Amino acid sequence: MAENNTGSNTGKWLLKNIAGAVAFFAVLAFAAMLFLSFFTRHGKTIIVPDMANVSIEQADSMARSAGIRIEVTDSVFVRRMQKGAIYRQNPAAGSEVKKGRRVMLTINAFNAKKVSMPNLVGYSLRQAQADLNSRGLTIGKLIYQEDMATNNVLGQQYRGRTIEPGTSIESGSAVDLIVGLDEQTGFTNVPKVVGMKYVRATDAIHSHSLNIRRCVFDKNIKTYSDSLDAVVTRQSPEASQAPIIMGSEITLYLSLEDNN
Repeated sequence: MAENNTGSNTGKWLLKNIAGAVAFFAVLAFAAMLFLSFFTRHGKTIIVPDMANVSIEQADSMARSAGIRIEVTDSVFVRRMQKGAIYRQNPAAGSEVKKGRRVMLTINAFNAKKVSMPNLVGYSLRQAQADLNSRGLTIGKLIYQEDMATNNVLGQQYRGRTIEPGTSIESGSAVDLIVGLDEQTGFTNVPKVVGMKYVRATDAIHSHSLNIRRCVFDKNIKTYSDSLDAVVTRQSPEASQAPIIMGSEITLYLSLEDNN
């Protein structure tokens, strides 16, 4: 009889220890999850605000409110834009980033600045756009020509003429790119740019291998600075996943009324 009680007590002791161990590891796992969540903010992202055409002070305030940091890394010179205002940012507005991420800013310089024209021939459109942006230059128009390699840069032009690599060019200038188009694969889709500011919208359209036919600005937009603050209220054609040939043109309608 005593042996049975001993066996029963031993069984209870084992069960209690197993239950205690399970509870201990459960608490440990929970603590580990809290630790990861707190220190790495796992799964939590922040939407980068649009800082285009605002001052450094305003950009810093916006960044602090969002939980990110800013750093001025470059400058361009846009004659009609307010001096010292934010011209471009990386990551772009609307990007999802982790808290504490650094956003690199390009500002409008106080004096005219010249940059060296790169050699973009042989680059992909994406590479060419990144290289131009890094030098404070922009894409003007995409001129498509039949070629076996779609979106391969075949030539570069400035004001209608070929511009040689190394040529000194004013920052903020628009460079036209001659790019290849394979009729079998040369299709894209129309992105949604409604709600985006002017610079971000034009970048998105060019990134989708499309051109801007024209920008229709509301009557309340009177200066170039106003245009940079304007947001797209309508686009034609509208956003669609249906295939459209690369190089097609989009018309943008912009206003200050919806820009908060």
